[in-house]
Amino acid sequence: MFGIILGLIVLMVLAYLGWSIIWVAPIAAGIVALTGGLDLLEAYTGTYMSGFVGFAQQWFPVFMLSAIFGKLMDDSGMAKSIAISLSKLMGKKRAILGVLLSCAVLTYGGISLFVVVFAVYPLALSMFREANISRKIMPATVALGAFTFTMTAIPGTPQIQNLIPMPYFETTPTAAPVMGITAAIIMGAGGYFYLLWRQKKLSASGEVFEEPKDKKTMDEGGQMPHVILSLLPLITVLATLNLLGWDIVVALIAGILLIMVLNLHKFKGFPKSLNSGAVGSITAIINTSAAVGFGTVVREVPGFAQLTDLLLGVRGNPLISEAVAVNILAGSTGSASGGMGIALEALGSQYYELALETGISPEAFHRVASLASGGLDSLPHNGAVLTLLTITGLSHKESYKDIFVVSVLIPVVAVIAAIILASLGIY
Repeated sequence: MFGIILGLIVLMVLAYLGWSIIWVAPIAAGIVALTGGLDLLEAYTGTYMSGFVGFAQQWFPVFMLSAIFGKLMDDSGMAKSIAISLSKLMGKKRAILGVLLSCAVLTYGGISLFVVVFAVYPLALSMFREANISRKIMPATVALGAFTFTMTAIPGTPQIQNLIPMPYFETTPTAAPVMGITAAIIMGAGGYFYLLWRQKKLSASGEVFEEPKDKKTMDEGGQMPHVILSLLPLITVLATLNLLGWDIVVALIAGILLIMVLNLHKFKGFPKSLNSGAVGSITAIINTSAAVGFGTVVREVPGFAQLTDLLLGVRGNPLISEAVAVNILAGSTGSASGGMGIALEALGSQYYELALETGISPEAFHRVASLASGGLDSLPHNGAVLTLLTITGLSHKESYKDIFVVSVLIPVVAVIAAIILASLGIY
């Protein structure tokens, strides 16, 4: 257990200092392996790389196609068209709200968090540019919309973090609606007002929007597509994924093809955008895979079993024990779904029995597990956080403090509120 904690500290501190997770994660995993009695070479070439390669195998097509989709949306001017229209509709002062709602709609619509990061970034970039807001709080804005209330709280969300608890507690995606909606309000409203405060603070100190170094578009000096046409690719991806049930890979290809068809007059710029998007996805997938590899090694050491036993022994309200267990395991693995999956696989049957014995609704256990998975998971080594910072071109030093507030601190408060409601018999 000491090795797990030490490895986590090394990983988080070095990642925060801006050192590449690509080589930091294997070192941190090595610390865990050595202190856990594993063979160092086998832990790296076998256990670590199995987690690394497994994640890359599963997610690379989505990462690449999402990056290409986002790059084409940006370079074609479609994202800018949508951003300007949203700015006019809500006013430039509500750019943060516009990005937040865009992320929330896509995430609640069932699009993967990783996909949302790629798809919304060009829109966020344009809206922040129009409103002249510092890019430093852009990652936190996206994180609030995609990594919090639509991922774990709103009843019925199709995100996997809301689906994993179902077989363990015999529940549905709409489990404990009052607890979920209350937590969603705390996360959404709390995070939004915090970001508004940060925006004012940055503006007062003279920090405003600065163009990213690699900003090049195909539509410079040209006419932007109409907003209706610009929305069609986003609607296509959302509709084919959720209404037609297409695989996300096929849905993204459909969106990419539609962008190209609607912008045939800009075909000369397509190869550059396609190349740039594809190359840009490489760093993101490798960073995330490196963090997943670390979590794979953590799960293999004996200290991990001791950790789960210790968590199960937390006295008092069993919902508190569950929240602590899921949060710590999600933080240890750097994954909301991974940490919750491990926690419920090890402890789910015991929590279900406790629900029956104590009279606490299994729906409350479902919702607390889901909400808790979205707390400590967003520590500096989290794959989605690394992807978000890579895509936005910002560092942990520049933006992680704000990410921490909206996707770790406030969600933990929301879990506490949900447990209080459950203790009062309100689900």
